[in-house]
Amino acid sequence: MKKIIYTIAIFAITFASCTKDFEEINTNQNSPVSVQPSLLLRQVIYDYGEQMSYEGFAAGNLLSQHYALLDFNLFDRHDLKSPQLGGNPWPIFFTNLRDNEILLKQSRETPSFAVYEGPALILKAYMAAALTDIFGDVPYFEAFNGVDGTVTPKYDLQEDIYQNEKGILDNLDKGIAAINAYSAAISLEGDILFNGDLDAWVRFANSLKIKYLVRISNKVDVSNQLQTIFTSGNYIKNNSENATFDFTNTAPNSFRFAQLRNGDFTNFIMSETAEEIFADLNDNRVGNFYQPFANSTSNEFNGLINGINASTTTPSPDDYSLVGTIFREDTSSLDANFMTAWETSFLLAEAAQKGLITTNMETLYNNGVTLAFEYWNTNLPATYLAGNANLNAAGKTPLEQIITQKWIANTINGYESWIEFRRTGFPALKNVAASLNNNLIPVRMPYPADAGALNAENYKVAEAATNGNSLDVKVWWNE
Repeated sequence: MKKIIYTIAIFAITFASCTKDFEEINTNQNSPVSVQPSLLLRQVIYDYGEQMSYEGFAAGNLLSQHYALLDFNLFDRHDLKSPQLGGNPWPIFFTNLRDNEILLKQSRETPSFAVYEGPALILKAYMAAALTDIFGDVPYFEAFNGVDGTVTPKYDLQEDIYQNEKGILDNLDKGIAAINAYSAAISLEGDILFNGDLDAWVRFANSLKIKYLVRISNKVDVSNQLQTIFTSGNYIKNNSENATFDFTNTAPNSFRFAQLRNGDFTNFIMSETAEEIFADLNDNRVGNFYQPFANSTSNEFNGLINGINASTTTPSPDDYSLVGTIFREDTSSLDANFMTAWETSFLLAEAAQKGLITTNMETLYNNGVTLAFEYWNTNLPATYLAGNANLNAAGKTPLEQIITQKWIANTINGYESWIEFRRTGFPALKNVAASLNNNLIPVRMPYPADAGALNAENYKVAEAATNGNSLDVKVWWNE
């Protein structure tokens, strides 16, 4: 992990507060629109990264079965309309996309702020992709700019959000073009990802393009675009280039989970799925993410099946592996993860496996594993890649191995492991013990109640398209 520590001030900026009110997000007339772009950029990166890291731990990790809950676990039982400790990312997206839109507008209207246009476009693409990948069709082209636009934006098709002008892929291309065209001397300030390095933003954008092209590759022929980026070599290749910022070991900039009461900490335990995956691979990173359970006699790890009925089952936390100490006792080794070298390498390995690029798949896979161990500050055993983690291990497919390794490294990385499971089916997840979703693993998050209350006419169209806001209707790239 990158070891540059940034101290983040908590700015008293009215518009930066997170709100659950969709209309307020889009129309906050009292919000200042003349804040310095350096403060806006810093605020958007930090607020989104910090909140989605927590969401990744408290909700994403339950959906992808890294962890399970002992109690207060309606979400773990797949009642996703009842978020508890986490599971409500909608306002995080719309607040930060709105603030980023102000930054983008400033960059285009004030010549001295032009350096911010490229990063703002790249961040817009990044956040919009996560939003639509989690929910499916969402307000996008008419959203985020309620001061000058509509407060009731229509829900756009995911296919259009990805591919149309001003959509995800187009904004990445335009962000790169804006950076390449920038020739003034004013530097990019407030950049807690890359400290103002515009070349790093281009690498970030190209890694994101790889990610999103692979994500839609079952629907669209993306081979030429992927081969072009791969041949250029201008993407994130090593952990020193990662798009991350570091948490500290003390509040307010420590990982938020460390700031919760002890009862919430001991509520999260190793899942049975995780126990089996780490044991099968003999993966020594298990000691990073989990602790040997208290009643163990030989430092063993034990997981619980997800989604127990907590009203009738009361397992003791002493019988299961608690969360690793890096998430509570020393969070200075944790990052808010936007994009990494290991993820890029695994994506390229998958692209090679699918014949979308011409290169050696195993080299990319092994490189991704090596980078992921390095990222999590764990020594890679000399025999690891020769054992069950081998790309061509008996009883495994290359795609299963690639996605399983990505699953391990993606801990606390938003909802990425769950998104990748939905897309690929790997790693194999278990039916939860007491499902509240008809024994089905959800394939999308439901729209929150506020969305229907404040944008009723457009919400009804999206609700009908998702069979009544069902958790079981696949998004476009997963159909």
